[in-house]
Amino acid sequence: MTARDILPILLFLVCAVLVSLFVTSNVVLNFLVFTLILAIAAQGWNLLGGYGGQYSFGHAAFFGMGAYVSAILQQRFGVNAYPAVAFGIAAAAVLGYAIGAMVFRAGLRGSYFALVTLAFAEVLRILANATEITGGAAGLLISLNLGAGNLQFADRSSFLILGAVLLALAMLITLALEKSRLGAQLVAVRENESAAAALGVDILAVKLRAISLSAALTGAAGALYAQYFLYIDSNIAFGTWISVEALLAPIIGGAGTVFGPLIGALILQGLSEGTKLLIGKIPGLDLIIFGVLLILVVRFPLHRIPGLLAARWRGKGAP
Repeated sequence: MTARDILPILLFLVCAVLVSLFVTSNVVLNFLVFTLILAIAAQGWNLLGGYGGQYSFGHAAFFGMGAYVSAILQQRFGVNAYPAVAFGIAAAAVLGYAIGAMVFRAGLRGSYFALVTLAFAEVLRILANATEITGGAAGLLISLNLGAGNLQFADRSSFLILGAVLLALAMLITLALEKSRLGAQLVAVRENESAAAALGVDILAVKLRAISLSAALTGAAGALYAQYFLYIDSNIAFGTWISVEALLAPIIGGAGTVFGPLIGALILQGLSEGTKLLIGKIPGLDLIIFGVLLILVVRFPLHRIPGLLAARWRGKGAP
């Protein structure tokens, strides 16, 4: 990993700081903070799905674990926000390892892996909705106690910088993985699992490391969400929306790339907010749009579009 590799991430941080200094609109800042939270979650999915080829439909499980553990520790046990967030990230990583150990040892992959992860997220949503410590259906409200020592800020610009720093760290982790032996093994598993195993790659160990790291990053996004909004419930933390958006953002922006999740998150949130302004707030409209978008992306992969257009142009120019 060279200085040239790190420079774009540093430029992103500089841009985030400049935006926080000059943008005063709470609407814009709220949009950007939420986009950064989504981008962090998507970066987590990208490690497992983009680089490893293990498409999860249930990353809400890790997002919700990070959110709930950090919120419960603060609200129920009086733990400071910083260690609470750290424990939330660790809990998400442990959950990822546990799910991976069960699923990958059973040899599940492809659509079977995707459906099992979706099932885990749904089970956790139901449990959170029916458990007293999580606040049940009413959710959990974190007490307002403004101050940097409690990771609570009066202005959204501070959260923008915090989100940008966390995303930059996630990008650096992704970049380091990309340049590492583990990253090469992960790509080998994605391209041809049987060939990778024949070359001596420990398939199970590689997948377990990938899903643990992926879950930790997505858990960090969940913990940041809880800290920003100071409220979570089962439908927010373990809802289908985060699994869909965390999956779509890297696919649209560029799966298996460092900046793909951020680009995809900006496109998704811009599309969602733009639609609400034009049509109005219709419940579930964003999920419908994202579903159609997913179908289009699967049917017409973005990396194939230039080739398709070129072929169409040659066809028109043919005698």
